[in-house]
Amino acid sequence: MRVTTLVFATALSLSASASGQDWAEYINRDDGFRVDFPGPPTITATTFKSEYGLDLPARVYRVVRGPERYSITVVDYRDAPRLLDEKAKATCPKDFPDERACGLANAGRGYWKEEIGGALVWATYAFLNRDAKVTHLAWAWQDLVEGHELQLTNNADRSRTFAFVTMHHNRLYILEATVPAAYPPPGLFQQSMGFVDKDGRGIRYQSVYSNMHAEYPEAFPGQPRLTGQGGGGAAPAAAPPGAGR
Repeated sequence: MRVTTLVFATALSLSASASGQDWAEYINRDDGFRVDFPGPPTITATTFKSEYGLDLPARVYRVVRGPERYSITVVDYRDAPRLLDEKAKATCPKDFPDERACGLANAGRGYWKEEIGGALVWATYAFLNRDAKVTHLAWAWQDLVEGHELQLTNNADRSRTFAFVTMHHNRLYILEATVPAAYPPPGLFQQSMGFVDKDGRGIRYQSVYSNMHAEYPEAFPGQPRLTGQGGGGAAPAAAPPGAGR
């Protein structure tokens, strides 16, 4: 473990020294994040197609320096539950809805739980479909916020992409850095990800934060209540007389 830590620290040092002294912390209060960038990013407004067909507002923060590319895409999922419920109610017949297309409209929801709960997987899946070999995929966290960590070797030029996908306060964050094959890993960028409040102050949790559990505790409780055990959800059998004494 100490050897691994030393190797990683060396890689961070090489990454910083190879790219000069122009790295600086960038803080964005509107989108609630902080990260070290090798220069000021350009900001582009765009849309992000969600798994269930929403065009969600997004912003891309990008720095290109020579052959190195760094970016953070921030997707706003905060309106997804309302939009999907409204879409389901407007497009689905009440008598025989198409369950996939309508999102259980008659049950009062439009697949928003699947959308929120699966956002990390959806964004990660996009990386898996690239023309690249995935060399690392793991559950991880940055600043104690859970996410997915990826490394890929791109087939076209053997460059390497390092990514982290996470979600905080119903915003999806996609960090991505691509460097040439001979370059050290961009650990300084990937490991500097953090979160800030509306005033730009750092946020730090005491335990690992999960967006779906934290933002929707009723829909995604940490420990769901049992409706029964066995028998297809039947109520649990009554305890025999004297049990527990």
